[in-house]
Amino acid sequence: MTAADGGTPTGAGHDADVPGSTVRNPWAERRSVVLDGHKVRYWFYDADRAPKPLLVLVHGFRGDHHGLQLIADRLRTRYHVVVPDLPGFGRSEPFPDRPHDIAGYADFLRALVEALTDGAVHDDAPHGVAVLGHSFGSVVAAHFAAAHPAMVERLVLVNPICEPALEGEQALLSRLTVAYYRLGRALPRRLGHRLLSSGFVTDTMSRVLTRSQDPRVRGYVRHQHRAYFSAFADRDVLLEAYRASVSHTVAEVAMQLSMPTLLVVGAEDELGSVPAQRRMASWIPRHRLEVIDGVGHLVHYEAPGRTAELVHDFLSSPAPEPTHEPGPGSAPGTAGEPPTLHARLPAADLAAPDTAQFTGLQRIVRRGPRGRHERQDRRERRGRR
Repeated sequence: MTAADGGTPTGAGHDADVPGSTVRNPWAERRSVVLDGHKVRYWFYDADRAPKPLLVLVHGFRGDHHGLQLIADRLRTRYHVVVPDLPGFGRSEPFPDRPHDIAGYADFLRALVEALTDGAVHDDAPHGVAVLGHSFGSVVAAHFAAAHPAMVERLVLVNPICEPALEGEQALLSRLTVAYYRLGRALPRRLGHRLLSSGFVTDTMSRVLTRSQDPRVRGYVRHQHRAYFSAFADRDVLLEAYRASVSHTVAEVAMQLSMPTLLVVGAEDELGSVPAQRRMASWIPRHRLEVIDGVGHLVHYEAPGRTAELVHDFLSSPAPEPTHEPGPGSAPGTAGEPPTLHARLPAADLAAPDTAQFTGLQRIVRRGPRGRHERQDRRERRGRR
């Protein structure tokens, strides 16, 4: 079942990539859905009620929907954008009877997509939705797409996790971090929560991961991490999710991703070098790889405008050619032949503020000259001013 929680404004940045002072966004509505006995909160970004493709965004470890709001805000005129808080984080309740691992989160994503589309998108459906995941969210999104390929029309992986965190150059740091979360769980509740919510720890992480030298960007990242990185349900959830984040990668299922896939990579990403990302991308039959210079693992904060442009261009363009001839178990179709895209579903009742409107999905790839659509988008934006 789903329920609208009302039009709750949320912050968003400017159109430029430098997040200055935040502005109120009246189109981001906080909503909820009950899945398997636990309530999930999600935020709905849209500019109007016209039928559009559905794009689901999945945030990273310890974050919530706020981490992807700069990208969501830039895409809301073209898509129904939904950003949930993963179970156990933000304002979503934890799983009541299962661990917070990759399998659990992938199954949650399946149930959420089915609920958002009123069951129109499922394992045997002839159409799917677009899904974007950042960092840990990229692992969840990729495993969901591999397990339920018919439900994912196109996949976008931002700062995808391509290398095991417990191996290679980051192994020592990852093991120390595991020890940190274990200690936080073992200490008395109040003391343990204070350690895991330490401002010193989040500020250090912000300094290490932020590549921009612009003080406004660095301040924005620091504020985001301070404000939202301690919104976890309890210490058990945090430890379970962290173990999942360092023990799984996108690379594990890369060869099973039959749908067109976009990878957006930071040139200075400490958690996945460009050579490693290129190697993993080569395992995905129909992929496009985009590298953004001057940023690391915080593409969603430091380059949201550029990322949104890449996402829209990918979703509105013909599918990339397969990197090899399809073999057994590969995507249907042959080289040069785009896969079957969104079938137009029955028109939705747009009067009620519920998720039934998502059954009015449009095709992801738009037909006709791109210039005409760009001119129409510009006219619509001028009309709203």
